[in-house]
Amino acid sequence: MKVIYRTIYPNGKIYVCKYLTGTPNYFGRADSKLIECDFTPEEIRDFTVRKQILWESETATDKEVNMKEVELIKALQSNNPNIGYNQWPKFKISVICV
Repeated sequence: MKVIYRTIYPNGKIYVCKYLTGTPNYFGRADSKLIECDFTPEEIRDFTVRKQILWESETATDKEVNMKEVELIKALQSNNPNIGYNQWPKFKISVICV
């Protein structure tokens, strides 16, 4: 089973990631330094994250999974540093002139 999931950290920030092997123990590769900056040493001592499956497929190709992952990162804005820990694709701030 190929899966795309969201990891939710205690501060509410998210990380969207995929796994292609169906391993439930995989939590992604979010940058540990970014996460550590958001928590005190005391908060890290008792740290709970939640993993939530957003999408899964038994038939999708790896390319289709990759495209869906990017789609969900953008839709959930987990690449926005105020919302999440994804660093790719690079978050682009929209500026609206009035």
